[in-house]
Amino acid sequence: MKKTIITSVISIVAVAILGLIALFIFKPIELKTEKQSSTYLIQEKIVDLSELATLKYEYSDVIVSRTNRKLPFGITDLKFAEAIKLIKYSGYLKAGTDLSKVSVSYNKEKDLMLVRVPKASILDNVAEIEKAEVEDVKGNILSDYPTQTVFDVISKNKEKVEKKKVSEGLLEKADQSTQKLLISFLKSNEYKNISIEFY
Repeated sequence: MKKTIITSVISIVAVAILGLIALFIFKPIELKTEKQSSTYLIQEKIVDLSELATLKYEYSDVIVSRTNRKLPFGITDLKFAEAIKLIKYSGYLKAGTDLSKVSVSYNKEKDLMLVRVPKASILDNVAEIEKAEVEDVKGNILSDYPTQTVFDVISKNKEKVEKKKVSEGLLEKADQSTQKLLISFLKSNEYKNISIEFY
């Protein structure tokens, strides 16, 4: 009877030891797989943040435009020959990053989440031409102004606005905005050590 009890105890201990060995061997693999899956999931969620990571700059502008026109009916007065218009319009620029090109990796040894992000670029440059207002400075009845000219003037001016805002640091501000958003997002997912790199 004692022999049977001892044999049973030995068997239970042996099974327990084998169980602990199996747990010790396979646990790191399971954690690694879980971390790997988590990294993929984080990358997918980051792509969903694209719209939030966009910096929008709205503006209104007034352009003074001058054009010369041919005078009908033999009119020679030069004050009718030049059309001076004030063109008022609004527009906006969107600067941001294509987060679909973000790469995410996790360094287990350093417990570090590394996110590589493309530098910001201008995503949109929109002039609301349909809402533009055109005023005749001289008040001349004959100084008609072609619609296409208005479009061309606004189109040319919006490019100047873009260059100006880029030179004033709009893209750098967009990068800072993206960095803050990503850090906040990753911290909410319990990542403490985070490195954001722009390339």
